[in-house]
Amino acid sequence: MTSGKDVVLRGGIATGVGSWPGTDPREAAATIVGELGELPHLVELPGRGTGSDMIGRMSGLLVDMQFDTTPRGYRMAPRPGTVSRRAFDLLRIDLDALEEAWETAGLAGRNHAVKVQVAGPLTLAAQVELVGGHRVLTDSGAVRDLSESLAEGLAQHIAEVGKRLGANVVVQLDEPSLTAVLDGSIRGPSTMHTVRAMPEPEALAVLDSVVTALDASVLVHTCAEPPALGLLRGSSAAAVGFDIAAIGTGDLDNIGELLDSGKYLALGLVPTVAPGGRVTWRDVAEPGVRLLDRLGFPRRLLADRVIVTPACGLAGASAPWSRRALELAAETARVFADEPESITFE
Repeated sequence: MTSGKDVVLRGGIATGVGSWPGTDPREAAATIVGELGELPHLVELPGRGTGSDMIGRMSGLLVDMQFDTTPRGYRMAPRPGTVSRRAFDLLRIDLDALEEAWETAGLAGRNHAVKVQVAGPLTLAAQVELVGGHRVLTDSGAVRDLSESLAEGLAQHIAEVGKRLGANVVVQLDEPSLTAVLDGSIRGPSTMHTVRAMPEPEALAVLDSVVTALDASVLVHTCAEPPALGLLRGSSAAAVGFDIAAIGTGDLDNIGELLDSGKYLALGLVPTVAPGGRVTWRDVAEPGVRLLDRLGFPRRLLADRVIVTPACGLAGASAPWSRRALELAAETARVFADEPESITFE
C-alpha cells in the first residue's frame, strides 16, 4: 500500500458525499461499493440516532476528547460516557460492514481507493459546546486542542481503514458551517452571547492544521450556500467539493482559480431529493458542462479534474432515489471520462 499522499485523485469518477438513508450498515456498504466502484466511501447512517450523525460520530474518533448530549446538540464531556461509547461502537460496525462488502467485491489488497468522511475542525468547533455552554469556536485554545485531537484521531482512523481494506484512503473533511463561521452567523447559547466572525486567515490556518497533518489526499466539502470558495482555494486540500446549485455569479472567478491552481472539483451535480419527472445523466451533466464552457476551460477538464457527486448527503432521501442518485453520478462520470467534448444539449 502506498503513502496516502501518493494517491492522486483523478477526474471522471463518481463518489458519494457521506450520509445514507436507513439503519442497515451492511446493505448500505454493499450498495455504495457496488455503485461507486472507483471511489466508494464509508457511509454515515444518522438515522440510527445519537452518535451516528456527522458531529456525534466524532466522539468515537477524537483522541482524549468526548461528547455528551444537550438539548442543542453536543457538548464536551470530562470523561467517556454513553455518547462516546455508542459512537465508537457504531463506527466499528460500519467499518466491519465495509470490509465485508470490500472483500465480496474482490477489492481487498488491490490498493484500491476508499474515502472516509469526518466533520472538519471549523464545523466541529462551531457545533460543539464547551462544558460551560459556549461554542468551542469562542475559545482559540479549545479550537487548537480540538484540531489537534481531530488530526491525531483521524490519522489513526486512516491507518486502520487502510490496513483492514488493503486500500489507499482519501479523506473528506465536511465543513457545512464554514460560511457561517466566516460571516459570524453562528448562534451562541443566548441572544446575549454572540460568536464572532472568524477572519479568513485564522480559519484557513485551523483548516490547514488538519489537512497538512494527514498522510492522505484531502477533499474539503461544504454544502453551505454560498460556499466559501475563496478560502478553500487557498487551502492545502487537493480537492474542493460543493453543490453546483449553490454558486452564484460572484463565485465564478473563484472556481476558475481553483481549476488554475490544480485542485480537483467534486461537483455536486445530482439532486439530493428526487425531482419530478424522469432524470437522465444528461440532465445531471448539463450544469457542470455549461460551467466549464462559461469559464472558458476545455471540456477535457471534466475527465481530468472533475469528480461527480450528489449535491450533499443522502440521509434525507428515499432509498430508491439514493440508489438512483449514485447510478446517475457514476453514469455522468463515465461520460465525462470518455467523451466530454461531444456532449450536446437541446
